[in-house]
Amino acid sequence: MSQSKYVEFINVDKSYDGRNLVVDNLNLSIAQGEFLTMLGPSGSGKTTSLMMLAGFEAPSGGNIRIAGRSLDSVPPHRRNIGMVFQNYALFPHMTVAENLDYPLRIRKITKAVRNERVRKVLDVVRMGDFGGRKPSQLSGGQQQRIALARAIVFEPDVVLMDEPLGALDKNLREHLQLEIKHLHDRLGITVVYVTHDQSEALTMSDRVAVFNAGKIEQLAPPAELYERPATPFVAGFIGENNRLTGEISGRDGDYYAVQTETGHRMLVHSSMPFNERQRVIVSVRPERVRLDTTEGCANAFRGTVEEVIYLGDHKRVHVRVNEASTFVAKVPNAGMNIDIKPSQALYLGWDSSDAVLIPA
Repeated sequence: MSQSKYVEFINVDKSYDGRNLVVDNLNLSIAQGEFLTMLGPSGSGKTTSLMMLAGFEAPSGGNIRIAGRSLDSVPPHRRNIGMVFQNYALFPHMTVAENLDYPLRIRKITKAVRNERVRKVLDVVRMGDFGGRKPSQLSGGQQQRIALARAIVFEPDVVLMDEPLGALDKNLREHLQLEIKHLHDRLGITVVYVTHDQSEALTMSDRVAVFNAGKIEQLAPPAELYERPATPFVAGFIGENNRLTGEISGRDGDYYAVQTETGHRMLVHSSMPFNERQRVIVSVRPERVRLDTTEGCANAFRGTVEEVIYLGDHKRVHVRVNEASTFVAKVPNAGMNIDIKPSQALYLGWDSSDAVLIPA
């Protein structure tokens, strides 16, 4: 069994009414020890895919495997999979230690081994002094740590996490993102994580599968997903960008001239091949747009500032270039040496390698 194909979805379909596919011919391989995130909007098929892997939903077609073994006839409790949910799902009448002991007890593990495992896993999630407390005596973040400990205490083959941090406030959520990632790095467990939060996916994952309408639009490491989106959906869903539609009007090696519908002519570098007159989308991230200092930019345009929004570490600047198009630029406050005000005329620009060409 190839390590790169530890968890496999092979031609997996899921339909609840026999007509509409919630998951449509899903093919996905997850390596042993990988942290893979299924990311997408509500209804995109990511949670259904996770529930089929857990055994709580049955595929309408195709096959799911772990380490080469088909899960077709394996009930959820025999799949050796740990689960972490958004609502923690801890037993309120049990202490923390009893909650962690429960999955070991039903697996008929001896008491001495159970006690040692519970002690170790409490230390792993930094909750060693909380074994005697009830869940109601814990904060939300502490309960989520215990839910995570319970998912790993029986040494599962795979840990599945379904929006586990969705109920927590922003600061705690960001803190636990890093904790979960560091825990994954230390233990080397295989994690399949579901979220609709793009920053969470980019922060934690080895690879991200972006779901849309039951299919994977792109599967890639976080940096590639952000810097080189493969489809218009991914470009729009991951981060913010300026998008212009046009067609290829010329080529010189890996440099493409693009004539946009808004009347702009742009030069874009791309290692992906495009044809003359092919319709494309030019995507430029706001942080790549330079204001006033456009020296050396392959693409430079004159515009008028419409709005300046202060956001602490940066300003969002909206610049109207013509009647059909407004660009958004992110300007860090630390290095900002120009005072930008509404109605100000200025130049904006970016280099040919700062934009991405996407088939329209």
